[in-house]
Parts: sequence; C-alpha cells; structure tokens
Amino acid sequence: MSLRAIPLIAIAFIVYNIVVLFAGNLPADQILNKELFQLRMVSGADWVFRTSDLIILLTMILLFVELIKSTYTSSSQMIDHGLSMLVFIACLIEFLLQPKATTSVFFFIMTAALVDVVAGAMIGIRAARRDLSIGSDS
Repeated sequence: MSLRAIPLIAIAFIVYNIVVLFAGNLPADQILNKELFQLRMVSGADWVFRTSDLIILLTMILLFVELIKSTYTSSSQMIDHGLSMLVFIACLIEFLLQPKATTSVFFFIMTAALVDVVAGAMIGIRAARRDLSIGSDS
C-alpha cells in the first residue's frame, strides 16, 4: 500500500482530537478560541487568528490535496476511497457521541471528509471513464 492511499483528512481529524480531546477538562470552545496571534490591518482593525482557524485552514488545504489526488487513476485509489469513507464514518460517530466534538470546527472537518468521499468517487469515476474512452477503438 502506498502513502497515496492514506486519506489526508484523517490528519485534521487527529489534530482536532489531540487539541481538544486530550487537553484535559477544559471546554472545547475555550481551547478552540485560544488566540495564536493578532495582526493590525491597514484598516486599523485587528485580525485575531485562533486555534480553530488553524484547524480549519489545515482541513481546507488537506481537502484540496485530496481532490488533486483523486484525479489520478491507480489501484491505490480504491483503498483511498475506502479509507476516506472510514474517516467520514469515524467523524460522524464522534460528532454524534462525543460532547467535545460538537463544535463548528469539527463539523467542518466532518463535512470535508464527506466532500472527500463524494468528490473523490465522482472524480475517480470521471477520470476512469476518460481513460477508457482514450483506449477505445471508436
């Protein structure tokens, strides 16, 4: 199994769990709203970057890479799609059953996992159909 078969959204899932679930008895909102840095903008307003923003940014970058990965046709893509479905199922179960996972940040991670599953399958089918039409004699 190659490293391309590992769904990257699992990284965001793991990072969230490390940050929130293993942070002790603190509420998830308190952990996610921790200010990482603040920048003064030209307009005079302050832009505050929080832990939740970092996790969402990481999730969007990983989703982008996952969508790029899904355009390649290989045998590891089937494994990637299956594992992506397992990541989504794990996210859904945790969202429904774990109180610290009932945040908007985790909802966005779960939604990214769903988009990875659906878009990955659709793009994979489309790419496979294209490969078949290139190889046909008609």
